[in-house]
Amino acid sequence: MANVPLRKKSPRAPSMALDEAIERTAKAYARDRLHPAPADVMAQHVGYKNANNGAALQALASLRYYGLMDRSADGMMSVTKAFESYHYAPDEELKRKLQIAWLRSPQVFADLLDKYAQGLPSDPTLRHELITQKHFSPAAAESLIAVLRRSVAFVGYFAKPADEASQMDNEWAPALTQAPAPIASSPLAFAEEPAIRPAVRPDSGGVAVATANLPLDVEVDKIPIRLSGGRRAWLYVPSPFYIGDKERIKAQVDLLLADDEDAT
Repeated sequence: MANVPLRKKSPRAPSMALDEAIERTAKAYARDRLHPAPADVMAQHVGYKNANNGAALQALASLRYYGLMDRSADGMMSVTKAFESYHYAPDEELKRKLQIAWLRSPQVFADLLDKYAQGLPSDPTLRHELITQKHFSPAAAESLIAVLRRSVAFVGYFAKPADEASQMDNEWAPALTQAPAPIASSPLAFAEEPAIRPAVRPDSGGVAVATANLPLDVEVDKIPIRLSGGRRAWLYVPSPFYIGDKERIKAQVDLLLADDEDAT
C-alpha cells in the first residue's frame, strides 16, 4: 500500500481579528482579572462551553498569539498584565501603542507589515506570499488575509499621525488650488477655472477634501470613501460621468498619493 503523505499544518497564526480578540479578553478580565484559570474556565469566559472543541481551542490560541493571554506549564491560563494596562490606559495614544504591539506579536503579521511598510498589497499578492513563502494552505491563507486586513484597519496601522497629516495637507494645498488643464471631451468644466478649495472637515479625521465650484446645471453625487482608522474622504462626481473622467481622476490621485499608499 502506497504511503499517503501527511497533510502539512499551516504555521501558527490568529484565527480572529485583533478587535474581537480584545473584546473577548475583556470578558475574561472582568471575571478573573489576572488570576490563572483552567483552560475550560477561560474558554467559558470568552464565550464557549468548554475548551474541548476546535473553535474554543483556536480562540484561546489566538489570544495567546496576540499576547493577550499567557499559558503556564500546568495548562492554566491568565490575562496578561499588558491588557490590564490597556484597560486602564489614561489616553488613546497608549492604547494604540499596545494595539500595535499586539498586532505585530504574531510573527507572520510582523513579517508582512515589515515587508509591505507602505501598505498591504492586493489579496492575490498576499495569498501568493502566504502559500509559497510562509507555507500556509490555500484555505488558511484566505482566512488569514481577512483577519490581517480587519486587524490592520482596527488599529489604523498605516494611518499618518495627526501632525504629519497636517503637514501633508499644507504641502498639497498649492497643487490643489491650481485648476487642471481643460479637456474638451470632459463634462467636468474645469476650463472655467473653478476655485478648488482644500478643506478639513470636522468628520474627516484630518483628511483634506477638495471641492470645486461646478456649474449650477451639473448634477453632483457625493460619494463617501472609507479610509483606515475610521476616517472618511468624499468624492464629488458630476453627472454624466465618462471613462475619460475616471482615468483623469485616477491619474491625479496617483500623482498626489504616490508616496502615501494605504491599506483598504
